[in-house]
Amino acid sequence: MGSALQAYAFDDLRLGMRETLMRTIMETHISDFAAITGDRNPLLLDEAFAAQSLFGQRIAHGMFTAGMISALIGTRLPGPGSVYLSQTLQFLAPVRIGDVVTAAVEVVELVPARQRVRLFCECVADGRGVLEGEAWVAMPENASGLPPV
Repeated sequence: MGSALQAYAFDDLRLGMRETLMRTIMETHISDFAAITGDRNPLLLDEAFAAQSLFGQRIAHGMFTAGMISALIGTRLPGPGSVYLSQTLQFLAPVRIGDVVTAAVEVVELVPARQRVRLFCECVADGRGVLEGEAWVAMPENASGLPPV
């Protein structure tokens, strides 16, 4: 992701608008996320423990993958100033170190009276679905996310 942020006003949004973010999951992402959140589940951090698990190897935190959805909402669609109100998630498959994950959000409902947006959210890792759900987002008064001057 570049340094530029995309910001939409509610009236700029259309059904079917979609944005994506791609990231290769690295060991450092998992260890950094564990350090930040305190989630030190050995399934995520310990090779020997994870080898004996259902997955046979270490996997990434599900919420790290979900965090990619948050990044899209806050930086691309709808963008800066939008307020993340709720999220449903279903984890479909594990994400492993080295997987290339593509997160996507798509506008599926607009509620003009309240300036709310419902987004379909999904993450795909190397061609297989790993997460899906939906988010509700409140829109700011204008595209900059700041109050009008």
